[in-house]
Amino acid sequence: MRLLDSFLTKLGLIKIKAERHPIRVFLLDDDTRRHKWFASRFKGDFIDIADNVAKAQQMLSEGSYDAIFLDHDLHPEHYNASSTDDERTGYAIAQWLGSNPDLQRASTILVHTRNADGAMRMVEELRRSGRSAE
Repeated sequence: MRLLDSFLTKLGLIKIKAERHPIRVFLLDDDTRRHKWFASRFKGDFIDIADNVAKAQQMLSEGSYDAIFLDHDLHPEHYNASSTDDERTGYAIAQWLGSNPDLQRASTILVHTRNADGAMRMVEELRRSGRSAE
């Protein structure tokens, strides 16, 4: 029976429903399409969304999150920019979290961005401060 259930699940004919407790998710991203995707992906969970550095710092200072998702490029002018603008990107939050080791200590941090160089800088900054980040 397990083989049949496995096959039917792969075909999408049987849905597996795993019950779990809701988690608290933080998203830093300026793209409203991603806001919608994360909201649907984490339906039933608690999700807080910031689209700029100041709002992110406020929310991360006041709340507690199980998972933190950070985007690098937060403004259209950052896309394909030849220079960095660290004060207004997700990198500023990576630095800020690194310099505030007591905040969000148990959170899983994931960097999601199309900017591979920016992502690597953020992950390196977080890891240098002793945090686990991917």
